[in-house]
Amino acid sequence: MKSRWKSLSIATVLTVVTFGASIAEAAGVLTIGRREDSTTFDPIKSAQNVDNWVFSNVFDVLIRVDKTGTKLEPGLAESWTVTDDGLTYTFKIRDAKFSDGSQITAADAAFSLLRIRDNEGSLWSDSYKIVETAEAADDRTLVVKLKTPSAPFLSTLALPNVSVLSKKALEVEGEEAFAEKPTASSGAFTVKEWRRGDRVILEKNPNFWQADRVKLEGVEWISVPDDNTRMLNVQAGELDTAIFVPFSRVEELKKDPNLDVHIDTSTREDHLLINHEHGALAKKEVRQALDMAIDKKAIVDTVTFGLGEVAYSYIPKGSLYHYDGNYQYPYDPEKAKAMLAEAGASDLSLNYIVNAGNEVDEQIAVLLQQQLQKAGVTVNLQKVDPSQSWDMLVAGDYDISVMYWTNDILDPDQKTTFVLGHDTNMNYMTRYKNDKVKDLVAAARLELDPAKREAMYVDIQKMAKDDVHWIDLYYSPYINVSRKNIANFNQNPLGRFFLEDTVKN
Repeated sequence: MKSRWKSLSIATVLTVVTFGASIAEAAGVLTIGRREDSTTFDPIKSAQNVDNWVFSNVFDVLIRVDKTGTKLEPGLAESWTVTDDGLTYTFKIRDAKFSDGSQITAADAAFSLLRIRDNEGSLWSDSYKIVETAEAADDRTLVVKLKTPSAPFLSTLALPNVSVLSKKALEVEGEEAFAEKPTASSGAFTVKEWRRGDRVILEKNPNFWQADRVKLEGVEWISVPDDNTRMLNVQAGELDTAIFVPFSRVEELKKDPNLDVHIDTSTREDHLLINHEHGALAKKEVRQALDMAIDKKAIVDTVTFGLGEVAYSYIPKGSLYHYDGNYQYPYDPEKAKAMLAEAGASDLSLNYIVNAGNEVDEQIAVLLQQQLQKAGVTVNLQKVDPSQSWDMLVAGDYDISVMYWTNDILDPDQKTTFVLGHDTNMNYMTRYKNDKVKDLVAAARLELDPAKREAMYVDIQKMAKDDVHWIDLYYSPYINVSRKNIANFNQNPLGRFFLEDTVKN
């Protein structure tokens, strides 16, 4: 395990959630039921939605993505200019304060940008190596110079992981203390308490530059790993809202007069991760055979109840440069069996990590086990607590496992870089390596002509599919549920909850 991943370790046993006396009983405090607990409050040291969706309301970014998930808008940078050569960006920082009352300055913004680039614990350093310098010309003016022009640069500034942090707070508290409970936040809420394995308790930030916009007094993100328990909690009024509604419960919940079911457009793609460093899985022909042995349509029909659709590219439908004509391996278990025999993998046995308590993951696991058996592949299901599975994938202690991804920025560079373009994050735990793909990913980042850039991403999608870097399964919407007294609880396609606009009546 690389040292950069150690900060992602969390308690391996989640405590039983109790809904006793808490801040949540106060008027104006929203409770949100979710599966996993947070892993850190240091934005550069996580790549998980469970963290980023909280970061988005605790920290603010220079540039935001709007509610439609289609365009950029000002955040802490109220305006910006770019030189004709595309190398120098000048940002005007708005008059804003951290939650501790200190001024947010261009120096804080420069510090945060250089930290995500240079800190050895950063999971996102490769995406920001294009930055040559970041300096404060004065308290309100940030000047960033790039090594080369970059098409996705402005989009990358909307990533929650490059949020503007307080330089002073980090230096005084130290990274470890800040990661547990940051004392200075730039977003709509501050961290009051983090009860590991149970809940994160947030309070309204009175110094937020849009404090008048925030209607809630606080938010509690509560860990309820079991899907059915989480749904029962919201039905019983023990939770105001719950995310990750199982497909199988949607119609039932829609009939409950006390609830609203939210089906929001997403950039979510579920896929089967493959550990390329494990034996026969290193062979492209073996991975292609596995792809051919999986009936994705059957998975969509059985698991998503018609709410999903078969995926065929790592860039989801509706996203920039998605290639609609990408190849789809036909379902043919007999041919897959023959291909495995030809590759010397007739007796292939795979260890499949499954998130226990995740209804959909467990259903998919059983289906994949049955389907792959028809191609002569033995699949051993290993159910583990969700708090363990991530570390096991990072350590390479798996053969296959279903995971999902939602885009964090508008540009495809982020996901492409993370899952195909470099080795920093082991290409999202797959250990996939293709130097031609890696070089093309880097070139696409620098290409400013939209037509040429799109052609590059079409080629990348074709090459990734041919290599079977992972197996695309399905695209699906975000599905959440809230009590009728909750208004404005939804996500944009990148997954951001605009809790600064949520109302509890």
